Amino acid sequence: MSRYVYLDHQSTTPVLPEVFEAMRPYFTDAFGSPSSLHQHGLRARDALVKGREQVAQFINAESPDDIIFTSDGTESANLAIKGVAQANHRRGSHFVVSAIEHPSVLNSIEFLEKQGFVCTKVPVNAEGFVKPEDVRAAITEKTILVAVHHVNHDIGTIEPIKQISAIAAEKGIPLFVDAEASAGWMPINVREIGAALLSFSPHKFYGPKGVGVLYKHRSVRLAPTIHGGVQENGRRAGVENIPAIVGGGLACEIAARDMSNRTARTPTLQKRLWEGLKKQIPHIRLNGPEPGPGRISTNLNVSPEFVEGEGVLLLCDMNGVAIASGTACVSKALKISPVLAAIGLDPTLAQAAIILSLGKDNSDGDIDFAIETIVKVVKKLRAMSPTWDEFQNGKIKSVIKP
Repeated sequence: MSRYVYLDHQSTTPVLPEVFEAMRPYFTDAFGSPSSLHQHGLRARDALVKGREQVAQFINAESPDDIIFTSDGTESANLAIKGVAQANHRRGSHFVVSAIEHPSVLNSIEFLEKQGFVCTKVPVNAEGFVKPEDVRAAITEKTILVAVHHVNHDIGTIEPIKQISAIAAEKGIPLFVDAEASAGWMPINVREIGAALLSFSPHKFYGPKGVGVLYKHRSVRLAPTIHGGVQENGRRAGVENIPAIVGGGLACEIAARDMSNRTARTPTLQKRLWEGLKKQIPHIRLNGPEPGPGRISTNLNVSPEFVEGEGVLLLCDMNGVAIASGTACVSKALKISPVLAAIGLDPTLAQAAIILSLGKDNSDGDIDFAIETIVKVVKKLRAMSPTWDEFQNGKIKSVIKP
């Protein structure tokens, strides 16, 4: 294969060379546990302190003590949801969340509902936007947490977080923001957006896997969900992953420094990709907002009708382009994305959906090669599709509205 283009940065990204080099000593020479009192432990503890400071600065947290390190974004979301539930169950048992939250949020809520908690899922419009007034209407006297993500993981919708946080603050209820899809690609200032809890993973922006972040404002009551030692100030037991924290902290520092350069061209590449696919593939639909201020510039979710997304993914991989079909965390389930169902997308188009996510090193040539490859793959799959044949013969109609 002469060329391979990676357009699945939303799933994960490669580790920057300087991040990898910063991590290396903490696997060998500086291998101590930060809980130990000898010199090996003190060196690890210094690294832990620095990593916490880097992350706090990255999101403009009030204090490094507001940063809790976990294993990844999924654990961070679980800790936020379940930790608030356990610490506040005497005050209330009601959650308000958007209908298109990440599975780590929705599945945590489902777990809690089996224990007597209740949840109101706020609907979204056809582009995935949450109406702040719908959040206000859903809040009750028993509400203990509102959860709305910053950017949707499937369709790239940027939610009106500031307006939603103002409503939550007015009601005296903490807001949890899942920033997994936006951290490292959009500026995040927890004080400006009013997030009481916020989670993300550095591996989404050229840091390592194995570390997640949960920001917790000092006013939020949160019970630990992993019990054992007193690591992370008693909020998350278990020896901290120092190499990953070192790498994650540096990835945050570099992302803050280079963000404008990283995203200088992604809006142009995003539009180039969508315009090219739209021009060359008849009966294709963009899921989510049009490229522009309502959509993160690194994401495209499209449905070429009369094919299945899984087939497009596999053939694209064989022809030199890496993409995703459905949410990264649930693609193996071969189910329709709950996000696409929530925006009212026809099931056949939901099955056809593919996600193309850009990174800092993608070029015009990458985009043109990806367009050429996806067009070729869709044509090949349609040539083998009975539904495409029936459509061509006028027996069925397209479900894509003009």
